[in-house]
Amino acid sequence: MASDSTSPAAQAPPGGPTARAAPAGPAGPVAAAGPIAPAEPIAPAQPGTTAPGTFALPGTLTPPAATEGPANCLTSGDGYLRARVAGALETRVNWSNSGMRCQGEARDAPPGVRLSFQRPGGKPDLLFVFGLTGVREGRPAHAVATNLTLIVQGTDRIYGTLGDSRCTVDSLSQRRLGSGKNYRLEARGFCTQPAHAVRGEGVVLVSTFEFAGIVNYEGSQDAAETARANP
Repeated sequence: MASDSTSPAAQAPPGGPTARAAPAGPAGPVAAAGPIAPAEPIAPAQPGTTAPGTFALPGTLTPPAATEGPANCLTSGDGYLRARVAGALETRVNWSNSGMRCQGEARDAPPGVRLSFQRPGGKPDLLFVFGLTGVREGRPAHAVATNLTLIVQGTDRIYGTLGDSRCTVDSLSQRRLGSGKNYRLEARGFCTQPAHAVRGEGVVLVSTFEFAGIVNYEGSQDAAETARANP
């Protein structure tokens, strides 16, 4: 069963741009390269609704839109996110597939993927966004430079590494889901330096993390190259 707690004793030691609150806009995946600087609203539960005080990241994925019924990350039932968070936020995240939403898409310049994880109703209500540089469709990887943004939903608290030099995925594997372009991506990594508040002061160190979520490569450079090779 998914759980997260806020016991400081269990945590690892703690190791811009301006953000603004705004009504949420329509959902839609976006892929782009480079450091991320949160400023735009996240997707609402349904088009036309609003969710004041929530945030997304320009040039990155919007968080998974809420749907009716229970949230589930992977239909295979084996999605998860585990992380140790210390500093301005003190919590130990242990989210399982049930009750967690995840989303992932490829980006092409430079090649890589971004994945988001959220557990609606959590206390605190956190959104994790991981940007992995150099990851290609279906391929395993090691020593992957990683950009991390952590958002406390419903507040103006946003922390970002604003680059991929502070966190690393040391092990990554992918498994195709069905016959399309969806893959289960599993990764384990760590951060050696903290993510800084993009508004005000404060830092957050995600000392370790591991997750399994979904990435869709439809429309990516890899997909285009495959299509050209197999007309």
